[in-house]
Amino acid sequence: MEIKKGRGYVYALQYHIVWCVKYRKKLLYGDLDKRLKEILIEQSNVHGFQIVTMETDGDHIHMLI
Repeated sequence: MEIKKGRGYVYALQYHIVWCVKYRKKLLYGDLDKRLKEILIEQSNVHGFQIVTMETDGDHIHMLI
């Protein structure tokens, strides 16, 4: 995690993102879970942000970026 410092301030900006599968169906498991995580990691590299943590729970995903 990158900490920004300057004269009179110190900060680290983080976002906690949670999104759900439509109708909260339990779809995020097995190969789909692995592929979703791969896609999100690829996109974080392309767009230049860091995924600190990422967890799925069958019907939703949590990310700290």
